[in-house]
Amino acid sequence: MFARITSMGLFGMNAYKVSVEADISGGMPRFDIVGLPDTAVSESRERVRSAIKNACFTYPVSRVTVNLAPADIKKEGPIYDLPILIALLCANEELKSVPEDVAFVGELSLDGNLRKINGVLPMVIAAKEEGIKDIFIPFENAPEGAVVKGINVYPTKNVVELVNHLSGIKKIDKVTSDHYAEYKLPDNIPDFADVRGQEEVKRALEIAAAGGHNVLMVGPPGAGKSMLAKRLPGILPDMTFDESIETTKIYSIAGALPKGVSLLRARPFRSPHHTVSPAGLSGGGAIPKPGEISLSHNGVLFLDELPEFQRTSLEILRQPIEDGVISISRVAAKFQYPCSVMVVCAMNPCPCGYYGHPTHKCTCSENAARNYFNRVSGPLVDRLDIHIDVPPVDYESLSSKEKAEPSSEIKKRVNKAREIQRERFKGTSITCNAKMDASATRKYCYLTPSAELIMKTAFERLGLSARAYDKVLRIARTIADMDNSEEIDTKHVTEAIQYRSFDRRLGE
Repeated sequence: MFARITSMGLFGMNAYKVSVEADISGGMPRFDIVGLPDTAVSESRERVRSAIKNACFTYPVSRVTVNLAPADIKKEGPIYDLPILIALLCANEELKSVPEDVAFVGELSLDGNLRKINGVLPMVIAAKEEGIKDIFIPFENAPEGAVVKGINVYPTKNVVELVNHLSGIKKIDKVTSDHYAEYKLPDNIPDFADVRGQEEVKRALEIAAAGGHNVLMVGPPGAGKSMLAKRLPGILPDMTFDESIETTKIYSIAGALPKGVSLLRARPFRSPHHTVSPAGLSGGGAIPKPGEISLSHNGVLFLDELPEFQRTSLEILRQPIEDGVISISRVAAKFQYPCSVMVVCAMNPCPCGYYGHPTHKCTCSENAARNYFNRVSGPLVDRLDIHIDVPPVDYESLSSKEKAEPSSEIKKRVNKAREIQRERFKGTSITCNAKMDASATRKYCYLTPSAELIMKTAFERLGLSARAYDKVLRIARTIADMDNSEEIDTKHVTEAIQYRSFDRRLGE
């Protein structure tokens, strides 16, 4: 007796169709699973056996062989429990054959209930693309499945409920997105209105948010670097639907999607501790899961106390910052995760933190301060678009009763600038000014003659690299967009050059 059931598998960010074939034949009782299963898949034998018995169905006392095709791709995780069980029930003639345009994914408990699994959203999207009409998923994964239109998604609580549905006894209601909420920013997110002083730094962060630029903040302890960074989510531009889908897919694969949420609409803000390992940043495992840099996709990766991170961890960031994709190679295959992120870094100017402080005496030598700054490699600093000093706040600013500008007002300007960029880059893969390649930079960053002269002078005096030159042009393009100016004029270039002040320190 033979049966074939359709399921879905995950391989990195990509989901693919899997045929679960079950054969029951004569011989000594035995249960084999073939098709490159990992340990979790192989252990499905025990979960399926117990679930069948506890759901009051008959378990075949024969030789059972289950094949997961295609057999040349490694199968990982407990997601094949449910399709294996359905295939066995069909092969044992306890259930009518199921059409191939119906798919099943889910982990079983020993009593036949279904548990939540990771990666449902990309699997449902891939199932729709494969022409599958119906897909059955665990009930707890219903919010993710509800996002996808054009396919019937049935959230299932247990095996008995599913068999009753397939037998026509009692139907399961399809899930729709009307039942679940999109995840938005919480109401209590920190506001820029709470920040006293630091107007220049706020301006730099506004430009960074408007153009998607990376930022390096350097200043003494207590100057407000972390406070400013934590307020970035309140001024980041709204995500497009496509960005929300891609970000939600990553969180679904990582198992980090908040409970009851169907779609992430708030841009991620990740702040790993400086003890994070290289694998924690990039992603790891035999079949790698997304790391912090991918979990920050379409959002912010905040690295506080930058020189305290392992050198090997920081150097991992160099290629992903440039390409917007992180590649992880394993013996079996090469995996790619998107990581189009805005990297925001903060650091002290020296080990004690008070180098150059106007009132607090620094206890570090010149060499100690220079070596501390040089813990961060020149190539990495070169990839950070905006460099800004964060000075200590004076008493007058701290004691002022005047309310600072709230995040809501800043966000309006940021959204307006991003709308200009979306219109400019319509029909291309570019999402913001910071993501322009060399050809797009030459096309859209045209300078007035006076601005060209200033740029030439700065390039020669600061000794800018070719990468830094392009970054200044992109920052100037963002500043011009905020002024609603087609041309990049003198004031735009002058301000952009000021944000590359740390280029002078490289190599000192």
